[in-house]
Amino acid sequence: MIEGVPPEVLVIIPARGGSVGVERKNVRLLAGRPLIEWTITDARRTPSVSRVVVSTDDPEIASVSKVSGAEVIRRPASLAGPAATSESALTHTLETLAAREDYEPDLVVFLQCTSPLRQPGDIENAIQQLLREGADSLFSCCPTHGFVWRREPDSVAAINYDPTARPRRQDAPEDVVENGSIYIFRPHVLRETGSRLGGTISTYEMRVMDSFQVDEPEDLDLMEALIASRVQAHPEERLSRLARIDLLLLDFDGVLTDNRVNVDQNGVESVTCHRGDGWGIARLREAGIQVAVVSTETNPVVAARCRKLQIPCHQGINNKRELVSKIIAEAHLLPGEVAFVGNDVNDLGAMESVGVAIAVSDATPAALAAANWITKRRGGDGAVREVADAILAARAGAAGGVRRVA
Repeated sequence: MIEGVPPEVLVIIPARGGSVGVERKNVRLLAGRPLIEWTITDARRTPSVSRVVVSTDDPEIASVSKVSGAEVIRRPASLAGPAATSESALTHTLETLAAREDYEPDLVVFLQCTSPLRQPGDIENAIQQLLREGADSLFSCCPTHGFVWRREPDSVAAINYDPTARPRRQDAPEDVVENGSIYIFRPHVLRETGSRLGGTISTYEMRVMDSFQVDEPEDLDLMEALIASRVQAHPEERLSRLARIDLLLLDFDGVLTDNRVNVDQNGVESVTCHRGDGWGIARLREAGIQVAVVSTETNPVVAARCRKLQIPCHQGINNKRELVSKIIAEAHLLPGEVAFVGNDVNDLGAMESVGVAIAVSDATPAALAAANWITKRRGGDGAVREVADAILAARAGAAGGVRRVA
């Protein structure tokens, strides 16, 4: 690495098609999204990451990975069997990139799909910790709670304390265990040791609640419950984010409507909207906050409603991520100054491109899991008015020094 130049950081996500504990694990749905997509999204949201590569032997995993925004390197079958090591996949990926492009990163971040509960910022914080400490490698960990014993075929032995001088729990040694979520190493470590860990090793501590891994089918149910519980867990942080919003983007069907469509005998479609939503949008515009609709559907009713609300309308959008990024750039805003309200899987790209991702309360599991905030109201039943009121209240609180929960 050159001093003063940001390091080239490569994320490698090994994901073979076979699985022992959970069949087709890497593409099983977690809260409506393929398991591997959670890890790819974590990597792509990390500011210091330069590239995200998935190593796989499986066509379906490759397809899902590409759609999620990762590059794919096809792994030979000889390195994809149940006995194949993660190190062999990491080595193959680095050797392939070196042969194809003469490419070698300064740091490799090795992420496992089975650890989807990382907190926002965990990967970036781990990278910065390794650089700050000048370490050669790093692993994420969580603290152990209690006294650890090892079972042998015909005996047991205490590992982290002396049973004859049992300490108080608070005085016990500070032990940690690898949680499998994040590994970082300099390439020479893998070349010289054949291992992901070597040289000066740093540890990045994560919460026990963020350290669960998918090893058994029931683990997916546990993780869905944990994801649902933590979406609304930080109201003060949400308040701070809402106070920065200068642009609110809205899906149409399922957000400004109840996701139903009425069709008469002539095939003419109509939808039901909530007057309160219109009033909320008007108040936002009066406060100088831009509002626009980004819809997959192309329908005259969408354009008509937007004309009535006096807001821009973008219809027939298949790639919402791309359009939202373009809108943000053209408005000369930062992602943190933009919010998006969605309700379905076609909104995920847009939700991942903004600072505040909002889902209406009756959204699909995938949209709920991707949200920073979930409204109390349903789509088409005042959810947008709820969002508008929350943004305006957050701004008023920030301006007046009043701490209010949106």
